[in-house]
Amino acid sequence: MNITKKEIDKLNAVVTVEISKDDYADKVHGILNNYRKTANIPGFRKGHVPMGMVKKQYGQAVLVEEVNKLLQENLHKFLTEEKLDVLGNPIPKNEAEIDWNSDDFKFEFDLGLAPEFEVAIPGKKATTHYKIVADDEMLNNQVKTIRKQYGKLTSKDTVEKGDEITGTFTSTEKEIENKTTIALEDIKGKKQTTALTGAKIGDEVVLKTKGMFADDHDNQKHLGVAHDDAHGLDIEVTFKIEEVNAREMAELNQELFDKLFGEGVVTSEEELKDKIKQDAEGQFAQQSDQKLLNDVVEDLIENTKFDLPKEFLQRWIQVSGEKKLTDEEAAAEFERSEKGLRYQLIEGKLRADNNLQVTFDELKDHAKNMIKAQMAQYGNTNPTEEELESISARILSNEEEVKRLSEQLNTNKILQFYKENAKLKTKEITYENFIKEAYA
Repeated sequence: MNITKKEIDKLNAVVTVEISKDDYADKVHGILNNYRKTANIPGFRKGHVPMGMVKKQYGQAVLVEEVNKLLQENLHKFLTEEKLDVLGNPIPKNEAEIDWNSDDFKFEFDLGLAPEFEVAIPGKKATTHYKIVADDEMLNNQVKTIRKQYGKLTSKDTVEKGDEITGTFTSTEKEIENKTTIALEDIKGKKQTTALTGAKIGDEVVLKTKGMFADDHDNQKHLGVAHDDAHGLDIEVTFKIEEVNAREMAELNQELFDKLFGEGVVTSEEELKDKIKQDAEGQFAQQSDQKLLNDVVEDLIENTKFDLPKEFLQRWIQVSGEKKLTDEEAAAEFERSEKGLRYQLIEGKLRADNNLQVTFDELKDHAKNMIKAQMAQYGNTNPTEEELESISARILSNEEEVKRLSEQLNTNKILQFYKENAKLKTKEITYENFIKEAYA
C-alpha cells in the first residue's frame, strides 16, 4: 500500500491511496474460505461448495468491503501520523472511476486544510465588562415583593386601591379567554384604573389594552396573546371579576427571616437587603460573564483574519448529510455556519497555545464542587470525601454527564482566560440599564 499527499495550495490537498492485490488477497481468501465451509447451496453438501461458485456469488462484495476497510483504516492512520489538521472529512475524488474487477486500486481524496493564523489577545479595542449592581430601588422592591408574597390575603367584594383582582379577560376579536390575577397598581392606564376601582365581584369591565400596562409584554402574560400580538395591542377586552383580595404585607420580623433563609442566618432588614444584594449580584455576574464571552467572541471573529477552503467546505456540506443538498442549499448552509467554524478554529488555537485543555482531575474536582453545592441546598454542608468520591464516580461513568460537565469547565476556562488577557473596561451599571444597553 502506498499513500501520498499532493498540496494544491495552503488550504487544499489531494491524498492518493494505492492498494495492491497483495494488501487484501489473503484476507479476502480467508473470508471466502469460511463462507465455503458454512454456505448452504442446493445440490452441494455443507463444506463442499466449489470455491469458484463461492467467489462468483460473494467474491466482489467481500473484496469491496475489505478494500474499503483497509482504505479507511490506513487513510485515518496517515492523517494522524502526518498531523494534518483537516476540516470536515476527506471527500472521494475518483469514486465513480474505480474498476472493482481490477487487482489494484487507486483512490483519491480531496482534503480541506485548516489555515495557519495568529490570534491577537489582547486586541486593539477594549471590550466592556459589566459589573451589574443591585441598587436601592431594586432592593426595596424585592423586600416589598417578599412582604407581599408572605403577607395575609383578605377576601373583599369591591375593588379598592392596593387590591389584587382575579378574573378572566375575553375578546372575540383576538379569541382571548385568559384567567389571571392582577395587582391594581400594575394597571398603568388611568382610564383602566378608574374603570376597575369600585367594581364588584361578578362585574364585567370593558377595558382598552392600549397603555393598560407599562410593558407590552404584560399583555402576553395577562391576556394570553402571542408575543408578536402583545406589542402595540390596541383592542377592547372584557374583564370579568371573579375574586378581590386585599393583601396585608408581612412584618419584617425574625419569623419571616428564618422562614426565608433558615434559623438565625438573617436577623435584620439591613441583613435581609445584604443577602438579597449578594444573591442578586451573584446571578447578575453570570449574565455579565455571558455577555462578555459573546462580545469577545464577536471581536475575535471580526479581527482574526484567515481564509477558509470555502469551495471544499461547501462540497463537504453538500454530501455529508443524510440528504444531498443542492449547490445553493450548501452555499447557504456554509454562510450560516461560517462564523461558528471560524470561532471553533480560533478557540482551538487559543486552547492549544495556552494549555487550556481540561484534565480528568479538573473534571473530577468540578463534579465534586457541583455535588457539594447541591448537597448544601438540602442541609448537608459537610459531606465526607468518601461520599463525594462515590457520587462523582457515578456521575463520571455517564457519558452525557461527562460531556455536559466538560462543556461547562471548558467555557469557564476560556472565559477566565479572556478575563485575564483580553483588553477590558469595567462598567458599573444597574440591572435595568444593563438590559437596555447590552441588549438594545
